[in-house]
Amino acid sequence: MIDYKKELNPAQYEAAMTLDGPLLCIAGAGSGKTRTVVYRLANMVEQGIAAHEILLLTFTRKASQEMLHRAGELLGHGIGAVSGGTFHGFAYSVLRQHPPQGFENGLSIMDGADASEALKYCKDMLGVGKGDKSFPKTATVMGMLSKARNKERDLGDILQREAFHLAAYREDLCEIAGGYARYKREHGLLDYDDLLFELEALLQSQPEMLEHYRHRFRYIMVDEFQDTNLVQSRLVQLLAGGHRNVMAVGDDAQSIYAFRGANVQNILDFPNMFPGTRIVKLEENYRSVQPVLDLTNAILEGAPAAFHKTLFTSRKEGDLPQMVKPLSDLTQANLVVNKVTELRRTYEAREIAVLFRAGYQSYHVEMQLAKAGIPFRKFGGVKYSDAAHVKDVMSYVRLMLNPLDLPAFNRLAGNVKGVGPKTALKLYDASRLSEPAVLEKSLKKYPDFGKDLALVDALRRQRLEPVEVLEEVLEHYKPRLMQLYPDDYPRREHGLEQLVQIAATYRDLDLFVSDLSLEDPNPEAQDTENHITLSTVHSAKGLEWDAVMVIDLVEERFPSKQALQKPEDLEEERRLMYVACTRARKYLGLFVPASIYSRGGGGNEPAMASPFVRDLPVYLYEEWREGYAGGLMRREYAQQRTMRLGDGVPAPPDARPAFGTGDSGPAVRTTSPRKLGYCTHKIFGRGKLVQHVPPDKYRVNFPGFGLKVIMEAYLNMEE
Repeated sequence: MIDYKKELNPAQYEAAMTLDGPLLCIAGAGSGKTRTVVYRLANMVEQGIAAHEILLLTFTRKASQEMLHRAGELLGHGIGAVSGGTFHGFAYSVLRQHPPQGFENGLSIMDGADASEALKYCKDMLGVGKGDKSFPKTATVMGMLSKARNKERDLGDILQREAFHLAAYREDLCEIAGGYARYKREHGLLDYDDLLFELEALLQSQPEMLEHYRHRFRYIMVDEFQDTNLVQSRLVQLLAGGHRNVMAVGDDAQSIYAFRGANVQNILDFPNMFPGTRIVKLEENYRSVQPVLDLTNAILEGAPAAFHKTLFTSRKEGDLPQMVKPLSDLTQANLVVNKVTELRRTYEAREIAVLFRAGYQSYHVEMQLAKAGIPFRKFGGVKYSDAAHVKDVMSYVRLMLNPLDLPAFNRLAGNVKGVGPKTALKLYDASRLSEPAVLEKSLKKYPDFGKDLALVDALRRQRLEPVEVLEEVLEHYKPRLMQLYPDDYPRREHGLEQLVQIAATYRDLDLFVSDLSLEDPNPEAQDTENHITLSTVHSAKGLEWDAVMVIDLVEERFPSKQALQKPEDLEEERRLMYVACTRARKYLGLFVPASIYSRGGGGNEPAMASPFVRDLPVYLYEEWREGYAGGLMRREYAQQRTMRLGDGVPAPPDARPAFGTGDSGPAVRTTSPRKLGYCTHKIFGRGKLVQHVPPDKYRVNFPGFGLKVIMEAYLNMEE
């Protein structure tokens, strides 16, 4: 017999021992959720419940297989008779045995590729979008239809809220959706999204069928209940509505997949769905040190309508999380790389992660890591150097520097309709061999490509700063961007604005191009442990590292701009922040830049700190501010900490620089005004002196950063 009291903490034990009636297990991050489910499975079998009467529903087949395997190891024998798998897998197994009306002669499930091909066929047969270069791609249309189905909302509403730039195609997309539905029905086909709705319809229309499955599965367990959508929640209510022996496991604070259709209200409403629900909270954390947990607990204090819990651990040691306040999102990248260098002295590279809200936000960090020779891998979004739109823009710049750059020439040509590889090579040879007549004749046929080459020639004749070159190219390329990537050009445009900001820090165009072209310094990093991780927070769910840095913690980046419109969206962003911070075992760094680059605003603009860090009590973290000298100075909150903790905690050390980013700066000295010209600054780069500010400061205009007032001691003057 298994000694459950010895193997489990009190809350886990309560959840594992409670077998009858509805049970809601609120499992905080790192609280041993899987262990609890495994021991509960083992206990059910030990108590004489037949394995074939148990249904375990998870979100991946791998998760259910792992749980069943571990439970079998505890018992010393397999429990393969337990039905375990995903909602969709379970639905298919039932529908295959009991085909719904209209599928009596056979039922086929289309995979993603088959469904996309069928959708494209319907689109072509209807003649929708024919000849329209800007019409959304098949994959995008499929994504919109799937999202509307899973959220059970009107397609027009989905477009209005989540893809406004495609709202003009609402009628066309609705017509395609109707044709696609008819096609499936006529050919006896179901796609992935149909499975759950067909199962629900079957159980609702045939009471005897519903009773059969209620009797067969007398005990139901559902993992990650916070990630269920509306139809999945209704299926659980249908199947468990008789015996009510249902356990839902999850954490409302980790519900971050609304964009896929997940509805956090499902877990919040579980006690109402099943009156008399017993609620057990797993709050003891086995992942993080207590200072990290104190901060993550505080993030959730402002959350409404939640199962409030307080994570704690026996690991009371550990440093306070650090809140780092760089001058800008550009200098943030330097500080992150410096911190990575420091952390690698303590932790293995694979135990260090940099997290961000959206893929484009890591561009600066990627570039600085590559320059520093630090290998990394990225999850969620592509590396900036691999992004198609970045390669497009850089082709103009590369061709400007080197007229013989064939790959750059081919990329520009390939983006023009009608220009294939043979034509591109013909144009290249005519250009290279100075055959103006041949080139002129060809370009008349392809005027868009002629404009591309004219821009390159014009840029080559001018003496422009790198940022000016990129701005000219981006203005020219923007209409092409919308044509080439109609589905998501707003997101790609954000990434290109980051590229312009990077260019603003360079004086030499050659150096900018070479730095941007740097490959990951260790191409084998994907197969070794010698890399750090860059990841969106969504892609980091379920993972953990010893050291975690979260960047761009300012409004409109984290939380995202779109999330500021509705309270429920903002609360999902709060949960996303919670997930990000609970990935850290020992070190947690929160980076809050004071300014953010805005191309439309003509440079850097002041940024408002994210509300999720702005409202944190100061005694929960160390604050480090970047000075104009490039160093980080610690800001003291010793009095507040002592007052709050009330245990005589000694005051922190005196202010001092950290991360090896420079000293606190030279002593103040007066200077006489000099002739206004140009200067350079170690953070802002080259700028123009605008005004002397007595006795020892200058007002300087830095491209990409705007006007700054800086002490002369921190400026290198150009003679």
